[in-house]
Amino acid sequence: MDKKEIQKKRMMGYFIEAANQIIENEGIENVSIRKVADIAGYNSATLYNYFENLDHLVFFACMKYLRGYVSSLPQYLHSIDDPIDKYLCIWKAFCYHSFEKPKIYHTIFFNKFSTSLDEAIKKYYDIFPEDLGSQSNDLLPMLLGDNIYERNMAILKSCIDNKNIKNEYIEEMNEMNILIYQAMLSRVLNNQIEYTIDEAVTRTLQYMKQSIISYINIDNLES
Repeated sequence: MDKKEIQKKRMMGYFIEAANQIIENEGIENVSIRKVADIAGYNSATLYNYFENLDHLVFFACMKYLRGYVSSLPQYLHSIDDPIDKYLCIWKAFCYHSFEKPKIYHTIFFNKFSTSLDEAIKKYYDIFPEDLGSQSNDLLPMLLGDNIYERNMAILKSCIDNKNIKNEYIEEMNEMNILIYQAMLSRVLNNQIEYTIDEAVTRTLQYMKQSIISYINIDNLES
């Protein structure tokens, strides 16, 4: 890596950490270019050499909050052998962390930069490799996927290969489960639920499991 690239990573790190500080102390809605530049010790114009705009910077800053989810996966997956149970446990971990910080996770996975996560994720983990931790090879495609649809598809395929489900159904299952999750995340984000986070997670997993079972039954009926 040449000196120019090292310098770029270092500068991006300064601004990302400054934005993280504001998110922690004041909330994501109070991050501003001026505040970030002041904390990082550089002027606002310098920040635009590394980020397209404020939303782009906030997107990178939010990536830090995936660390809790990523580091919790081994605990959730311990002693889980059934592929569908494994898939649902991954979602259970993801739901708990995202429902506790809905603004953060909505920013990462459902804003205008979310359709091209791949480049951003690789860049982020290049700057902060410790946040990825040590993950098994079967989880890396999911963790480094280009967007939430590809991330879910990667783990969905690996978890239901032994069910011999047709590819057309896997695509539908993937979209349905993302829609289930997105709807619940939106309700949590907008304070539209009257139950606890635990209950929100339980309901989300129940709906996902039922959708998977339905497609498995359809496939069996047609075979």
